[in-house]
Amino acid sequence: MNHKFTSATISDVAKHAGVSIATVSRVLNGKTPVQADKAERVRQAIAELNFVPRPAARTLASRKTNTIGLVFSEIRGAFFPHLLKGIEAQLHEAGYELLVYSTHSDRPIKRKPIGEHNTDGLLVFTTSLEKEEIARLYKINFPMVLMHETPPEGMNIPVITVENKDGAAMLVNHLIEHGRRRIVFLRGPEGHEDSVWRERGYREALAAHNIPFDEALVSSGEFDQETAYHAIKKLIQDGVDFDAVFAGDDDASIGVYRALKEARRLIPADVAVVGFDDVEFARYISPPLTTVRAPIEEVGREAVRQLLALLNGEQAQSLVLKRTELVIRESCGCPNHS
Repeated sequence: MNHKFTSATISDVAKHAGVSIATVSRVLNGKTPVQADKAERVRQAIAELNFVPRPAARTLASRKTNTIGLVFSEIRGAFFPHLLKGIEAQLHEAGYELLVYSTHSDRPIKRKPIGEHNTDGLLVFTTSLEKEEIARLYKINFPMVLMHETPPEGMNIPVITVENKDGAAMLVNHLIEHGRRRIVFLRGPEGHEDSVWRERGYREALAAHNIPFDEALVSSGEFDQETAYHAIKKLIQDGVDFDAVFAGDDDASIGVYRALKEARRLIPADVAVVGFDDVEFARYISPPLTTVRAPIEEVGREAVRQLLALLNGEQAQSLVLKRTELVIRESCGCPNHS
């Protein structure tokens, strides 16, 4: 479903008030006197049309920043370089600069180091901006596109993400169909929508095969090697019985490999391991990792395309969902690996 992300312009206000654009500008700037009745009509038109003058809209086109902001949670792991590559390539083609601000995922930005004062629009990665700040930017009609995150209730902000649920279900179905029954799932960071949807896919695949969900098989991997390593180590120490691990993402699978190796559990003979994303190292680790290929770079490109549409006053899609595909390699112990 397409929505047009437009708001009232200064020319709309002028038309509504029956005055010239120059008169509206004078009322907004407040520096040059305007006839009282005209000023009143302009103020009334502004109120009725819910017109919010953006700083960028008040400047000449030549004085636009020509910069797009990218707000990230902590930049780490093999996922982010792919996303950045897609964003930078698409922005470069469009002649825009990129301004990046990263913040640790457990400390979302409360103040606005980048925003309407130094960029023409924002790309926002999941959990990196407070809902209140997203709402504030939305209220002033500042162009934004969210990646891997649903906007707050009632806010029509474009979202770009991948088929997390379907991809996860494909993985878990594949494991079950090849004899695995006790499948560990490692959750991603708290509040991360990718993790929420992957867990739904995991649960749906279990249910489809009449395997009861077991909370003892779910732990936190945080999409992080070290966290995943300790999670699997603890499950082994606690005597939890499992024959497969869905690591949550490819980065976490590295920690899973290490913990299993230390415990002298063979992959895939004793424990099958699967990831998600299909980042570069997945085919080179030993054994090569069965995973889901997510078009990470294309998510970055698409986010830029949708943001540029907003900046040009064109239509932007409410939701773009990129397809994922199963990539079978040796780590799941299946005969038809590539």
